[in-house]
Amino acid sequence: MTAPSQNPRPTPERIFQSLNSHQLTGVLKAAIDLDVFTAIGGGADTPAAIAAKCGTAERGARILCDFLVVNGLLTKNGNRYGLASDSAMFLDRNSPAYIGSCADFVASDLLQDRFRNFADAVRIGGTPKVAEDSAEAEHPMWVEFARSMAPLQTQMAELLFLAAEQEAKPARKILDVAAGHGMFGITFSRHLPNAEIYATDWPSVLEVAKQNAQSAGVASRYHTIAGDAFEVELGSGYDLALLPNFLHHYDSAKIEHFMRKVHAALKGGGHAVTLDFVPNEDRVSPPVPASFAAIMLALTPAGDAYTFAEYEQMFRKAGFAVNELRVLPTTHSVIISQK
Repeated sequence: MTAPSQNPRPTPERIFQSLNSHQLTGVLKAAIDLDVFTAIGGGADTPAAIAAKCGTAERGARILCDFLVVNGLLTKNGNRYGLASDSAMFLDRNSPAYIGSCADFVASDLLQDRFRNFADAVRIGGTPKVAEDSAEAEHPMWVEFARSMAPLQTQMAELLFLAAEQEAKPARKILDVAAGHGMFGITFSRHLPNAEIYATDWPSVLEVAKQNAQSAGVASRYHTIAGDAFEVELGSGYDLALLPNFLHHYDSAKIEHFMRKVHAALKGGGHAVTLDFVPNEDRVSPPVPASFAAIMLALTPAGDAYTFAEYEQMFRKAGFAVNELRVLPTTHSVIISQK
């Protein structure tokens, strides 16, 4: 008698799911743009009510919502729809944790086009010459990033502060590298009322950060250094340097070069705080940090998702002898490096 196979029978289902995943992206972005989640959260829970609230055809509302039920973003009981817990927290505009605006960046034409032509990036090992390098000077995507991603990054900034609180509490002068929306420096400023923040980024991006600092009530302690972080004078005497989601855009030589510059800008005993996607040494786990390398392949000439061992080697060469990895309860990790 033949023993049953321990391996499941091959099926093309995963392949078709992967090839069709763009459909879920399109439907989810449409639901966010139409405010379907907010409508359902507000009590419009039938196709007719959703259509009236969102300005759509009833048939369109029904088919869109059924698709979202199939994919776990809505629930359905009879003819009535409800919000799945994740959708209620993050996609209803009335929730303080709303992050729907991130779809404008994450599902942008620029990012989707890069993956539509991903084979070109694989062939040459980076951004095709016919495509723009996302790290080039004044790339317009970073203004969109700053505007769209602030709500999501505000929560990440809180986690970063908690992870680095011990090093941050004595800080009076903080450098925020590639500040973008500014939420990392702003969050540290709110927690540290005696700290002055110095944010670097392109001038157009810093306008978004300054608006957010004004809204947060910390504008008087929020200073800007406009220009290329690799080229501008950063200043000196910093207690803390924040490097959130920045280093992964570059190759190891450029990272080492920049970290030498950060090392020189810090006080003796000061700390660099790097927030990034850090995969395990196998480079295939955890799934989100490991998958981030593909985004860097599509968008940059030489960026990557670096392991802690790789970062530690770069940082040691730049002068940081002590580097500690702290894993956050999310997709990111923090590396604390002491001068």
